[in-house]
Amino acid sequence: MAKQKKNKANSNTIALNKRARHDYFIEKTFEAGLVLQGWEVKSLRAGKANLAESYVLLKDGEAWLFGCHISPLLSASTHIIADPMRTRKLLLHDHELAQLYRGAEQQGNTVVALALYWKKSLAKLEIGLAKGKKLHDKRATEKEREWNKTKERIMKHNVS
Repeated sequence: MAKQKKNKANSNTIALNKRARHDYFIEKTFEAGLVLQGWEVKSLRAGKANLAESYVLLKDGEAWLFGCHISPLLSASTHIIADPMRTRKLLLHDHELAQLYRGAEQQGNTVVALALYWKKSLAKLEIGLAKGKKLHDKRATEKEREWNKTKERIMKHNVS
């Protein structure tokens, strides 16, 4: 009997923002660290994070994560006030921040949070410089995805 390997990418992933890839063309991605409190790290280990409504704001030469919801655990300390929607600072190199500022200044570009994952023992956030999709772009993407599924199905059927 063959052992099935666990997909390493999925085991390290805490949360994905699937909506971002649907609504935006991702032009460039960056990996950012997060400034977190202790209870937030414990909640991330339990997988209690949501990036669905989150976005990145560039202000005063720094990057901040807004709208990321990290649910506190029931066993969290009572003397700490846990704010699940707290604004979190992102840790990036100066040249990466400069690229994000230049890209975000262009018309129609924004910075969005794409994925939250573990890298070694550190929580990392993948952010992307993105340009908004129009409705016809979303339809074309959906049509291409459906065609690829159909093509795979046909190839699998012909090989068997």
